[in-house]
Amino acid sequence: MVSDHSQRVGFVFLSIFSIEGGIQSYVKDVLAAYAAQPTSPPADIYILRDQLADPNPLAANDKFTFYYFGSYSANIGRLKLAWRLLQNMRRRQYSRIVCGHMLLTPLLNPLCQWFGTALTVMTYGKEVWQAVPPRQQKALQQADTIWTISRYSRDLACKANNLNPDKFHMLPCVVDGNTFTPGPAKPALVDQYGLHHHQVLMTVARLWSGDIYKGVDVTIRALPQILQSFPQVKYLVVGRGDDQPRLAQMAQDLGVGDSVIFAGFVADDELVDHYRLADVYVMPSKEGFGIVYLEAMACGVPTLSGDDDGSADPLQDGKVGWRVPHRDPEAVAHACIEILKGQDQRCDGAWLRQQTLENFSPLSLQKALKDLVIS
Repeated sequence: MVSDHSQRVGFVFLSIFSIEGGIQSYVKDVLAAYAAQPTSPPADIYILRDQLADPNPLAANDKFTFYYFGSYSANIGRLKLAWRLLQNMRRRQYSRIVCGHMLLTPLLNPLCQWFGTALTVMTYGKEVWQAVPPRQQKALQQADTIWTISRYSRDLACKANNLNPDKFHMLPCVVDGNTFTPGPAKPALVDQYGLHHHQVLMTVARLWSGDIYKGVDVTIRALPQILQSFPQVKYLVVGRGDDQPRLAQMAQDLGVGDSVIFAGFVADDELVDHYRLADVYVMPSKEGFGIVYLEAMACGVPTLSGDDDGSADPLQDGKVGWRVPHRDPEAVAHACIEILKGQDQRCDGAWLRQQTLENFSPLSLQKALKDLVIS
């Protein structure tokens, strides 16, 4: 006989609250949307690397029960998580297990196969763009459903891992329109960065040598051409990493060192004020999705992305922004000049914000989740 708890859902993650990152931010958005959806069943959330002391804004939500295993060593924590989950699955407690990271699939897929429990795997981006190890690939192939953030990630995952695209459901990133809003530039920041009487291009990105795909170097190479048309342009780069010295030297070598400002690390609660400094958000990147595009557009900032990645979704296939070849400085320069002229509807901040929030608000995520967890 199936227990009264059999409609519960089990979520299993590596980490959510102990570190900051794009995946963690997205997961928090998904869980918040899940909690806000009236028809979603209660859920148990297992987190391998987090501890009870980690700040958890969802801890008081009575729809969720949290299990933390981060206070143990890695191997012991994994064993304790597996044992606790096994005990609950033996009681037929779950209608579905949601696997929050590919690294957890070799543990969760056999359990779900054994107990006949539906398995959903969450994917995010480049971790599935290439062929994954055999046990992970088998888990993806045997999963009942796969949630992913963009059509681009779905298509690459299917091609690399021989997956059925019909198993995929889009669960896109969203932006909080109450947090990311248009507004005047903060005078203290204008003074800090020396931006008086300047047009501002901006990028928010990690400056890691392994992440040059973010396109900061391409934008720096585009600056000489941009400055010919708009001599007062400054390029504000928000983020830190080991690639900054190379990028700064590149700017000096190109004669645009005085036009590039490296802001370094900026806390999340200060990002809105930095977006409000920008006339253009520019990141000709190779993204699985790119939530920073949503943040910029929610602030009414015209936006440029690459043209062969998951940014097709937030930029709505170019309807609300410019998409250019992501390693082409001339294309970046041409698009930035066009944006700075301000003659295109995509430069209308109010329209841009409205189009973004219609498709990528927390409410839209709630709607996308509505039927995904009820089988």
